[in-house]
Parts: sequence; structure tokens; C-alpha cells
Amino acid sequence: MKKIFITGGSGTVGTSFIKQYYDKYQFFSYSRNEKMQVSLKRKFSKVQIILGAVEDKLSLGTSMAKVQPDIIIHAAALKHVDTAEISPIQAIKSNIIGSLNVIEAAVNNNVPSTVAISTDKACSADNNYGYTKLLMEKIFLEAHTKKNKFTVCRFGNVSHSHGSVIPFWLRLHAENKPLLLTHKLMNRLMFSREEAVKLVHKTIIKTNKEDETFILSQKMKSVNMLELAQTISDKIKDVGIRPGEKLNETLVSKNETPYTFVDGKFITIRDYKNKGKNILDGEYSSKNAEFMTQKEMIKAVAETNKSLERSLLESRIY
Repeated sequence: MKKIFITGGSGTVGTSFIKQYYDKYQFFSYSRNEKMQVSLKRKFSKVQIILGAVEDKLSLGTSMAKVQPDIIIHAAALKHVDTAEISPIQAIKSNIIGSLNVIEAAVNNNVPSTVAISTDKACSADNNYGYTKLLMEKIFLEAHTKKNKFTVCRFGNVSHSHGSVIPFWLRLHAENKPLLLTHKLMNRLMFSREEAVKLVHKTIIKTNKEDETFILSQKMKSVNMLELAQTISDKIKDVGIRPGEKLNETLVSKNETPYTFVDGKFITIRDYKNKGKNILDGEYSSKNAEFMTQKEMIKAVAETNKSLERSLLESRIY
């Protein structure tokens, strides 16, 4: 059974990945969040938890040397746009220096495959979070060799994640407070945590099969924030766009389009141009992607609400 070392393993994506592939791999969760690590261990007893931060080069390297993993999933990051705008130094430490530490630890311990999780905000970056994730993508692609492979999977918004707007709005609604909306014309690309996990696993499989580095993403639906809020409550308060935010996010930029290879819903971005027909025909963003129907938005909210209830129960148990 192959060993997977997940930085930020107790977060939404790490926990969901462990749940989906619990019997397929041996898991090691590396995270500084003790509360979430303990919660993860109680849910999945076979997971080995390691307390540590990716910024801590010594701790990360020592932990990696002890585990000797076959695969690394690099999910640890400072993920909030507004936080990164206020604290760019910490964003750099977590998202860039932390990623460099992961790369060095992987190479020093001869880990065959390392997959980093990125974001649509790295594409056409326009805020500190996006800048740090763009650089993370570039250093991962540069570090790639046939011996130690480094690849990237690029996400949109994960609807169930702790930092997503849906759990935040559901909490406000439960407290009978108005939902805080930054702009009625704001659109976001969104997919479920189950889809996110499958994308990560597909990236791992693709990395193991291929010698070339790449960024893997997938087509996902867009959702208008006002329409999404209206599926939860009629009490909505417009608070204005926060620093670093944009009305639309781009998953694949116009400049990246010539380097895309499309296979069904999956989009691979390589470092050489596609001379065939399976190429993306233009920029892919929350502005031009297919929009969620009201039924799909209601389903996403309902599924997130179930997850939120379980999370609150677990926090009380802790």
C-alpha cells in the first residue's frame, strides 16, 4: 500500500481525500491545526497525524524523512484573499516559502510524485493570494524531473470547504442575520469537494504515468453570488467588494489557451503548444462558463448544510 503525505491534511480537501481513498493508501496528515488533526484521527483511526507547519523547514524535512512517502499532496496554504491582502508576509511564508520547503523535502527524500493544489486566482493573478499561488505553480513546474515529479491541479471554489461562502452564509442565516454580499454581479466557478478530490486523484494517476509536468484542471459551472444567496435567505446586505476581489475569476487564461489539451471535462496545461484539435477555444472563466441552475444551487447548499451540521457536532465533542 502506497504512502501519501498530505500537507494541510486535516483541511476540507485532505479530509475528503482520506475519506474517499481510506482503504487504498496509507495516510499521513501534516498540519499545525491540533484541533482538526485530533478530529481527523477520531474519524479515521488508521491515519497518522503529524503536527507541524510547512514554514518549519526542519519539522517538515524530519517528518518526511521518517515517513518516506510515495506521494505528497501539498494542500497547506493561507487561502483567504482578504487575509493575504492584510498579511502579505504571512502569505509569502505559507504559500511560497512553505512550498519551496515541500519541494526540497520531496527531493531530499526522493519522493516520486508531488502534487500541489492551486486555485483559479493564480490565473491572471490580481491579488496577493493569487500572486503567491501563481509563483507556487511556477516553482513546482520548474522543480519537476523524471525522478522527482512535480505537478499541479488547479481548483475553482470548493462549495463545502471551510472558507467557502456557503458555510459562512448558512451560519449567518441560522443566527437570523442578513447574508453579506460583496456584489450582485459577482460570479464564481464552483465544484463539490467530491469533484475536487477526484481531480486530485486523477492528477496523481496522470503524474505517475507521464514524465512531463503539467497543470490539470476541469470544466466546472459558474454561480452568481446574488442568486446563490437568494436560495438561502431573502435578507441580503450589500457590503461592497473587498480588497483583492474581482467580479469574475479565470480558470484558464487567454495566454494559456494555446497550451491546453482537452479530454472531456478535463483541461491539461502543458509547457508546449497544442498543434492538434483538442484545444480550448478561448479563455475559461466564471463569466463565460455554463451557469448553475437554481436546482443545482439548492442541491449545493443542502449538501453543504449537512456537512456544516456534522462539523459543528464534532467541534462540540472535541
